[in-house]
Amino acid sequence: MSANATHMRREIDEIPQATARLLDGSASALAEAGRGLRERDPQFVVTVARGSSDHAATFMKYAVELTAGLAVASVGPSIASIYGAKLRLRGSACLAISQSGKSPDIVAMAETARAGGALTVAITNTADSPLARASDHAIDILAGPERSVAATKTFVNSAVAGLALMAHATDDQPLLKALAGLPEHFEKAIACDWMALAAALENPQSLFILGRGPSFAIASEAALKFKETCAMHAEAYSAAEVMHGPLALVGPGFPVLALAARDASEPSVAEAADGLAAKGAAAFITSDKAKAARLLPHVATGHPLTDPLPLIVSFYGFVEAFARHRGLDPDTPRNLRKVTETV
Repeated sequence: MSANATHMRREIDEIPQATARLLDGSASALAEAGRGLRERDPQFVVTVARGSSDHAATFMKYAVELTAGLAVASVGPSIASIYGAKLRLRGSACLAISQSGKSPDIVAMAETARAGGALTVAITNTADSPLARASDHAIDILAGPERSVAATKTFVNSAVAGLALMAHATDDQPLLKALAGLPEHFEKAIACDWMALAAALENPQSLFILGRGPSFAIASEAALKFKETCAMHAEAYSAAEVMHGPLALVGPGFPVLALAARDASEPSVAEAADGLAAKGAAAFITSDKAKAARLLPHVATGHPLTDPLPLIVSFYGFVEAFARHRGLDPDTPRNLRKVTETV
């Protein structure tokens, strides 16, 4: 790695080590919080987050529903901070995700959830943060300092922490084993070259990013990173939803990135990508099941819930390089700063 590398590039390269540090250093806290969830036996789960952390929460929605069979809903932080509403959350669990752990609205919602009867779990990169202190259990994701405005390793570690939490809560040994293998898979994912996408993105100012199930959360995170680092509009869609109204925007050369994981949704994502390619879209996909969309290199983890995560690692490497290709500094996006505290 060059000494002149951006903070974002260095932090992408740190993802495997950061994940290994989380799985080792927060193992006991994850096991304890998982045990707390199992003992509480919640009837439903709510999540509280914003930005990249909210994409991690969306990833967790699918993970919780698929592992524990519990319905998950996102709760708007402003319900507590602006409107002062008191939610009746007895019999639930609340997962609050924040890198800094100090945004007033996230903290207020976690406090309200706890007061309303929820078991609260904080996932944060700041161990002694207000959010951690406001929660029954606090998971330090141990990503280390992140200087780039665009979150990378903190997003990945938040998602990994959420998966590990549910693996412990449900005593899912295959998932725990898959999580242990992620640092090695992330190393391989960093090496995947997606610059074949670049030519399709030279002129358009917008693109679609597709996913389905857990990979839809990954698509949402990727779309945000295009906006943050490349000053390009990108919209994330479910591979099912894109075939409705959004289809009207697709014409010759319209860029589409389909993030397919090795799970039950893969055939439908491949079918959608091929369908868009047939309408002239410049469609790229991380699946060999597609016939018309162009294949991008990807890393399979052997487990459907961990499989989407190397996709975002490969994407991060691409989007950082593409930002520089466009003459932009991904560390200093216009109008943004690292920590945004909303009320």
